[in-house]
Amino acid sequence: MSERLDALEERINALRAEVRRAVRGRDGALARVLRAELRTAERAWDRALAPQDPAEGSLEDSPEPAGKGARGGDGPGSDGPGSLVPVREQVHEALTLLGVPASARVIVAVHGALRAGSLRGTQLASLRRDEERSFRSSPFARPYYLCAALTDRLSASRGLLTISTWPLERRAIGPLSPRVDFLTTAIRVGEHILRLEETGEPAPDSARRLLARLAHNVPGVPVPSAAEDAPPDPAVVVRAARAELDVHAGADADARARIAERARARLGDAERLFGGRLLSLAREEAS
Repeated sequence: MSERLDALEERINALRAEVRRAVRGRDGALARVLRAELRTAERAWDRALAPQDPAEGSLEDSPEPAGKGARGGDGPGSDGPGSLVPVREQVHEALTLLGVPASARVIVAVHGALRAGSLRGTQLASLRRDEERSFRSSPFARPYYLCAALTDRLSASRGLLTISTWPLERRAIGPLSPRVDFLTTAIRVGEHILRLEETGEPAPDSARRLLARLAHNVPGVPVPSAAEDAPPDPAVVVRAARAELDVHAGADADARARIAERARARLGDAERLFGGRLLSLAREEAS
């Protein structure tokens, strides 16, 4: 038990430090996610400190049905054995940091690099379907849902996850959106590293490696020689990505606004989150 308590205490201390950084950086959304994660860790510490009689148990400790992903553990909705934070909350945290639709591969890479998490792509495979079933059985019962990005055909974009609380304009995907969202991802990762440096805490090597991979596709970032093998300067990456983003942002925002306007006019609540059926949309257009 002492080893588990030690691990939990280290996790709690790390989370408290991250909450302080998020508050100082005025990142309210990230701070809320971290506080929720901190409360979960503190409850786990309380349970580990004073275990109950197995015959008693409590509603808080009772397992959720498989696939719900409501608590940590070994089920499909958790982040592996002993995890404190459900997979859906970890995905929500990564998307909140990015602020743009992202694929499972990007979400796993960002969460692993910036939060030292152990998300796996296979854990996200059925997540959107589970969220849609939950919404359709009890609409708006949860504070948020992990939902699909909407294409210009008002259907679900394959593989791209978003958050239901985002405005439709941010959840829509136009012709320029993949590039705009890539640049935004590079900016957010670079800014996260810069915030850590401002507080005197070194950024994880995994975060710098992720930024280096992103920087390869950002014009204006010097490419280090093989002999140097040095990570790029986060400030340089952020500045270069913003310069290109300024070129595309206006046209992309217009395209997304048009998609959002059509979605509001033609789709119901569930379809706005999880995409319309192509056959139904085609029939409507034909009529």
